[in-house]
Amino acid sequence: MTDAAPGASWRAALELADRDQERRGAAARTRKAYAGDLARFAAWCASAGLRGPEAVDVKAVRRYTQFLTAGGAAATTVTRALAALRSGFRSWKAAGLVAGNPAELAPAPRRPQHLPRIVKPAEAAQLLERIPADDDALALRDRAMLELAYGCGLRAAELVRIDVVDLDLGEGAGPAQVRVTGKGERTRTVPVGDPAVDAVQRYLGRGRPALRDPAADDGALLLSRRGRRLSTSDVRRRLDRWVRHAGLPSDLHPHALRHSFATHLLDGGADLRAIQELLGHAQLSTTQVYTRVESTRLRAAYRRSHPRA
Repeated sequence: MTDAAPGASWRAALELADRDQERRGAAARTRKAYAGDLARFAAWCASAGLRGPEAVDVKAVRRYTQFLTAGGAAATTVTRALAALRSGFRSWKAAGLVAGNPAELAPAPRRPQHLPRIVKPAEAAQLLERIPADDDALALRDRAMLELAYGCGLRAAELVRIDVVDLDLGEGAGPAQVRVTGKGERTRTVPVGDPAVDAVQRYLGRGRPALRDPAADDGALLLSRRGRRLSTSDVRRRLDRWVRHAGLPSDLHPHALRHSFATHLLDGGADLRAIQELLGHAQLSTTQVYTRVESTRLRAAYRRSHPRA
């Protein structure tokens, strides 16, 4: 099937879905990805003679996912396309363009389970303690940034959105904590441990003032060399630098620190619901991947250790 150009009905529907994503506060990357997925679906529908969302039923959605799979799309790609369709049909249903959401009834393909990369506590300590706590502003910033990433289980996108006013370092009667803005603009409050508090205080005292540009300062906690808010690519790049400096495996990325935070909590006996709340997962099923990680680790220990394994 050759894709055709979507007609006016599809173009209007695509614009409506994107405006709805923007209204709901979706991240720019999410909006772009969903817009691309919906545009490809609209082109496929146009080729199949389906002139607007109202002409689509669950059979059409299933045919489309089969079309993607036959074209070599990975299960993750098909799953994301379905997520975009569900979101699009929700917007179109709310606007009265369609009566239901056929994408909700289409099954997602089975995705292979890839266990997340986990940093051992000794590796995390090696990484963090090799960052010098001297008067170098960038080192002070990076130590604070990575202590928060590992100690609070934060995504890179959450780290760079933290403002100074989001921090409560426990200087009064209460515990240290940070207000975090996660996916879907959901906010949560996460405890901050003593090592992260110490690192952030050193950075606020000696690092941030050296990096701050009064003309560019928007209140961001983590500032670049030019005094502007860091980006997620900056977080990855600086982590790569310190991973090499510590002599650790090069596949260590910011999300691995988040995975390790959750796994080490589970190892220590934390309740899965508490871990869900700390990570900001909307669904408990997302958090349950860590129980699979733990059971895999235990099975490996059993096989190594038991004479009848």
